[in-house]
Amino acid sequence: MIKRRTVHRCQECGGLAARWSGRCPTCGAWNSLVEEVEERATPAASVGRSLLEGAARGELPVLLAEVDAAASTPRPTGIEELDRVLGGGLVPGSVTLLGGEPGIGKSTLLLQTLGALAAGGARALLVSAEEAPQQVKRRAARLDALVAGLWIVPSTSLPEVAAAVAEVDPDVVVVDSIQTVYDPDLDAAPGSVTQVRGCAQALVGLAKARDLTTVLVGHVTKEGALAGPRVLEHVVDTVLTFEGERHHALRLLRAVKHRFGATGELGLFEMTEQGLIGVPDPSSLFLGDRGAETPGSAVFPAMEGHRPLLVELQALVSPSGLAMPRRSAQGLDGGRLSLLVAVLERRAGVALGGADIFASAVGGVRIAEPGADLALCLALASAARDLVLPLDLVACGEVGLGGEIRQVAQTPRRLAEAARLGFRRALVPAGADLPSSALTLTRVATVADAVAWVATAGRGGGGGAVGGGAARLAAGTGPSGPPGPVSGRAGPGRGAASRSGALSGGGAPDDRW
Repeated sequence: MIKRRTVHRCQECGGLAARWSGRCPTCGAWNSLVEEVEERATPAASVGRSLLEGAARGELPVLLAEVDAAASTPRPTGIEELDRVLGGGLVPGSVTLLGGEPGIGKSTLLLQTLGALAAGGARALLVSAEEAPQQVKRRAARLDALVAGLWIVPSTSLPEVAAAVAEVDPDVVVVDSIQTVYDPDLDAAPGSVTQVRGCAQALVGLAKARDLTTVLVGHVTKEGALAGPRVLEHVVDTVLTFEGERHHALRLLRAVKHRFGATGELGLFEMTEQGLIGVPDPSSLFLGDRGAETPGSAVFPAMEGHRPLLVELQALVSPSGLAMPRRSAQGLDGGRLSLLVAVLERRAGVALGGADIFASAVGGVRIAEPGADLALCLALASAARDLVLPLDLVACGEVGLGGEIRQVAQTPRRLAEAARLGFRRALVPAGADLPSSALTLTRVATVADAVAWVATAGRGGGGGAVGGGAARLAAGTGPSGPPGPVSGRAGPGRGAASRSGALSGGGAPDDRW
């Protein structure tokens, strides 16, 4: 027996409320509840129908040891960076959701993927619910994706999409986008939570029944989250995010959810006239335009999945006339920046409280791991006195509230990437387990030790790779004047363990900072 009831559903999170109110009780969004009529079957009828449908489809218990695992072998897409993120390719029968801001390149990436799959012998179908076939053809010609085996259907109706799938019998189908597809049997407007949820569940069922690889394109909200109900992310197998700055050519592909592999991998693309091109050596791209005489610049060896990336972190410190100085972070966590400013001022004596501070990760990449703390602290201290850090130096380590420097994961791989690109020195936590390295390692226990060591290394000359920055550090001719006396400092050739005073953890920080 079918029962109908009137509910109010949130357009932001999909939560239900018995009556209308100005604010969603689930997510707190304002003016997001809309009235819907929900049809529900009685429990007895639902259970009976599910049992009959399951028996008809053959969904009966089987021994786990007898399950054919070869059926879930990924199919390579021909796009190397996409395959890296997916762990080898798209799995037959899987449903993938790709989200990203408008104009970031989602349609371009998927059209290139369909073209590569079709060129390899697969039958591909593109459901273009937003663009006309003529627009898609012009883009495909520019991307060199006009190949046999690639079909297109410009439709927004779910029954028409299902009919096209039955007619073409594709191996891969892309729906661009799920928010524009509607089911006429659902009593709701296209793009509503009910329509998005219903159409997504129907397409997932179609993919599982036909062993059809399906990719859904999803819109994002102004906060960057995927638009539509949260259930949309739950019903799919994989959720990918496509990120990047509008004014940068770099694009980053990440897996937020992946039932067939890890979610830590990162794919990098460069947007060109010929489409998206994979970036095999991103570290060289990030450091290609690094200035040789730039105060406030430090290099951090980041890890994105199994891929090491060398990223330049920049900081700018300027006097502020505001009662509350500004703190701005691009590509970095703003809360983490404020924390490090406080630690530097309290534990290392670097006066930053009355200054406007701006920090950025160069190249449009976003750094979220705490291992960047040490490099960012060095960039802030360098910018505070307008002194150039050695150009052949990398730094990694997490900074605690007490000023201590903690270990980070996969330090050997980070340093190996730095050595490959010509770096010669590294500041690492004192407790890091590094039996050997191609770099000259300096172990520091506190952030005060690290700040003092940089001035010591610069004072010792540092060689040609350090350039003019080393000379300015050695001479102490920054805008703040010559340095004051530094007590208890040994020569630049000794390790951190042999130093006293500032480098023993109990002395005063370098006066020049």
